[in-house]
Amino acid sequence: MGLSKFINLTELNLSRNKIVEFPLEIHHMHKLETLLLNQNNIRSIPDGIFPHLRALKFLKLSTNRLAKLPSDINQCSSVIYLDLCKNFLQDIQPLVGLPKLKELLVEKNQLSELPSQLFSKDSCELTVFQATGNPLRCPPEEVCAGGVTDIQSYFIQMEENPNTHTAWTVKAMFLGSSMAGKSTLCCSLREGKPVVVAVKDRTEGIEISQLYTKGVRFLLWDFAGQEEYYLTHHVFITPRALVILTIDLASYSTEDPQSFKEQLWFWINNIQLRAPDALVMLVGTHCDQCRDLDEVMEKKTDIEEKVKAALENREMVLKQQKKNLEDKDSCLYMDQMDELDCLLDCKFKSETACLCSESILPKSYEEVEQAIPKLITLEEIPKHGIIQFEEMENLISNHVTQSREHLNSILSVLLRYLHRIGVIIWYEDISALSDRVFIQPSFLISMFKTTVRHDLEQQLEGISRDLLMQEGALVKQKFTWLDDLRCRGILHNAAMRILLRREVEKLVDEDDDLVREIVGTKQEEGIVLTLLQYFEVCLPTLVRSPMNPEAAEFIPGQKMWESVGEAKRDPNGACLFPMYLKNNLTVCHKWGEDRQGDITVHVYFLPEIPHGFFHRMIIKTCSLYPTHWVGKDQCLLCCGNRLALVRQRSKDGDSFIEIRCRRPETNEDFQQVWDLILAVMSKLFVLSKQWPGLTQQVHTPCPERGCPHYFTWKDWQELHSTDFYSLVKEEKIVCQGGHTRKTALIFPRGK
Repeated sequence: MGLSKFINLTELNLSRNKIVEFPLEIHHMHKLETLLLNQNNIRSIPDGIFPHLRALKFLKLSTNRLAKLPSDINQCSSVIYLDLCKNFLQDIQPLVGLPKLKELLVEKNQLSELPSQLFSKDSCELTVFQATGNPLRCPPEEVCAGGVTDIQSYFIQMEENPNTHTAWTVKAMFLGSSMAGKSTLCCSLREGKPVVVAVKDRTEGIEISQLYTKGVRFLLWDFAGQEEYYLTHHVFITPRALVILTIDLASYSTEDPQSFKEQLWFWINNIQLRAPDALVMLVGTHCDQCRDLDEVMEKKTDIEEKVKAALENREMVLKQQKKNLEDKDSCLYMDQMDELDCLLDCKFKSETACLCSESILPKSYEEVEQAIPKLITLEEIPKHGIIQFEEMENLISNHVTQSREHLNSILSVLLRYLHRIGVIIWYEDISALSDRVFIQPSFLISMFKTTVRHDLEQQLEGISRDLLMQEGALVKQKFTWLDDLRCRGILHNAAMRILLRREVEKLVDEDDDLVREIVGTKQEEGIVLTLLQYFEVCLPTLVRSPMNPEAAEFIPGQKMWESVGEAKRDPNGACLFPMYLKNNLTVCHKWGEDRQGDITVHVYFLPEIPHGFFHRMIIKTCSLYPTHWVGKDQCLLCCGNRLALVRQRSKDGDSFIEIRCRRPETNEDFQQVWDLILAVMSKLFVLSKQWPGLTQQVHTPCPERGCPHYFTWKDWQELHSTDFYSLVKEEKIVCQGGHTRKTALIFPRGK
């Protein structure tokens, strides 16, 4: 490569190339301080290079194909930052001995164990360590999530408690269409014999139970099949679970393609988008209602063939999209191709794969875990199971031998672990709820069922006059609530409080403090409303305030700008639940007709837009601006005198989100329009990361009427706000059809 002549170079950036062999000449560059070799195809690094790079401080080797590290990498004595994400590493022992290492990133590798010496308090300088996306068992990922301090505590506990405890757990999620037999199957497994579940006892929301067999604990989560409940599954679904997908063979039709799509592919596709490496077991139900065994076998064969064909087609689409990017200037699309590679590496797993999640825990962790059911038995934890973290720590301290110094760290790790496998619920990342632990998940889920349910209208209609009076409401207000729900997808907070209060009082004896905590008041949101808004199930109304003429202009990516979502909410107002909207009439009326001169961007999602994605996107984007109009699959944002239409569309089998703005009257206004578009795109990008099986590409269609060609955006997600307007340098660009257009109509351009 001719690098040996640059002996005085301090920074070398070779990222986003197709380098396969590590450049050996780098060992001559003794003054090198920064080396970027990320996003290449490097498979190995020979010994004898890093001992010469004594000045190297910043090293990035992410997104390569490294299976092992050179044994002498720890002689690179000045390294402060090291990024090894997205490789195939199974061991990072060679990193032990790096004296100044402060930040280490090893996400998305194949690490099952971490070397304890790397985190030794005597020699460790680490302040940042990230390891998500690894099959970690020692320490488990819940320990790593707590940072370096929790990892150090874990290894100290391992030394002090050599009799380790291996926990084998399976979180089994029962998914499938409504009335497909999920509850019957779940109950039969739990009871060890066939059990019939009556229609009136079908699942609403989620039902949770446990099963112990042969040293393995199964957490059985039975999810209701109705769409309204599906849109809240992300609140409770955690990764690394066994998915049992039920198919009603009696109603399944081999002749009707829609039957396969609704009963199977809808669920398989969404499982792969949410957890692309998931383990899925297909289970046929209602076999006794089929004509005979031949019909059952015919449907089984049909399902297997169609699943195989659909998965092969999905893989073909991803490969073709990657080839399309490779045919362009591939260095401009490395991020997109890396995402496609990740999706192609994820294969649909059958029931033959390993089911169990193994975690190696010190004996002290087991002692703390066993104290929790003891507290429940002794009724030291309330029946509803909601308890303050500090109070729980105090109660547990009376039943364990651990010192208070270690107990706090142990309890945090243990709660993360129990949350992941579905035993408890702890929303550590929600500041308003981080101090509360939900020991009984079913209680919290029953609260959700009062608001997000398929028969919400009937529930509102059934509110009695006595319940209305408790809220200080009149009977006529109930009819307003019903009308607003049917016509605008709006649920008034007063109605929500009545439904919640009614449910709480069914489950718990008189406890006014608990009612206020769960339900909320006219002045303050309760737990349920806080969660509904945090998980973007609904969009709250906001307290309006006058415009601030001194407020900073919004520029995407700048932290100084605050969205209206951070404005004060009105606890006594109402919430928009887009899932209940029926049409787009209001949006269409406010927007009018599409115009040929509109600035238009299409954000394509591969393999397709997940079900419920647009619902969540509406809430995210509407939180940006106080003025908006919302429909079933469209929303209209208003910023000053500018409008942005956002809608979900499908063309030729490709699904995409369209963002459309009116062409500005003057050249000076182009940047303001693009600010509006980029604000929406930034929200789309953040949201898409919650579906690991999803990748996105951005196109701008040629503005010429009837032209089928388009302009593909290069990688843009990691651009800084100041870089948005330098994606393309040319003042004018030409599509493949020969049409010349001003760049500002196609890509963000500065003045």
